[in-house]
Amino acid sequence: MNKKQLIMEKAIELFANQGFEATSVQQITEQCGISKGAFYLSFKSKDELMLALLDHFMEQILSDIDYLVRNSEAEDLLYLFYKTMFQSIEQRTDFAKIFLKEQIQTFNEKFMESMYSYDKLFDMVILSMIEQVYGESIEQSKYDLIYCVKGFLSTYSQFLLLYHVPVDIELLSKSLAEKTNILAKYTTTPFISHEFVQMPKDFPGEKVTKEQIIAEIEEKMSEMEKSIERESLALLKQQLQNPSFSLAIVKGLMENIRNHPHCKWISYLLNRYYKF
Repeated sequence: MNKKQLIMEKAIELFANQGFEATSVQQITEQCGISKGAFYLSFKSKDELMLALLDHFMEQILSDIDYLVRNSEAEDLLYLFYKTMFQSIEQRTDFAKIFLKEQIQTFNEKFMESMYSYDKLFDMVILSMIEQVYGESIEQSKYDLIYCVKGFLSTYSQFLLLYHVPVDIELLSKSLAEKTNILAKYTTTPFISHEFVQMPKDFPGEKVTKEQIIAEIEEKMSEMEKSIERESLALLKQQLQNPSFSLAIVKGLMENIRNHPHCKWISYLLNRYYKF
C-alpha cells in the first residue's frame, strides 16, 4: 500500500468515527505514522483528501454497476443491480457513514459539483438498466422509475448504516426488484418528464475524451507496481495514442484491468469511449 492509499484508508476511519470537521490533519498523520509534510505531498488540504475519497468511492460503485448493466440478462438485472449496490454499501459502510454524520454545508463547492456529476452518471446507468429491462413499455414513466430506484436504495440502505440488525441482502434485493416491477407495470401518472431531468449541455460526464482517459491512466500507473494490470494500462494508453489493436484485443486488455481497484474507473471510461 502506497502512502496516498494509507492516508485515505486511515482518514475514512477517523471521519466516520469523529466527523470530518472534528478530525485534524495531525490526527490523520499520527494514525498513518507519517509527518505532516508527507501528508501535504499527497494532498494539498483535508478538503482535497475528502474529494479523493469521494472519487474513489463513487468510481468503484459506478464502474461495477455499469459493467453489470452491460453484461447481464434483462430478466436478472434488477435483482443483481440491487444486490451489487447493497453489497457495495455494506463493504464501504465507513465512508457512507461520513455523509450521515455531516451537514451538507460542511463540504465545499467543488465537492458538491462532483457529487452532482456522479449523481447524473448514476442516473444514466439506471436509465440504461430500466430501458434494457422494460423496453418501450415504460417510455412515459422511465424517469420516474429512476427516482423510485434511487429512493429504494437510499431508504433501505439505512438498515445497513443505522440499524444494528442483520440484513439478508439476497431477500432485500429480490423484494426491491419485485417492487420496481410493480411500479413499472402499474404506474399511470408519471410526474418526472425528460425535460425535468435533462442534463445541461456542459455536463462534465456527458462526453469522455481520449485525453481524459490517458491522464487517468498515467496517474494510476504512477501509483502501481509492476503487474499485468499495469502492463495492460500501458498498452491501452498506446492504443489511444496510436490505434493498432483489434477491438478483441482492446476488450481483452480491459478485462485484465476491470477488477483492480485502481483501474475500475478507467475501465468504465473506456467502455463509454469505445461504446462497447
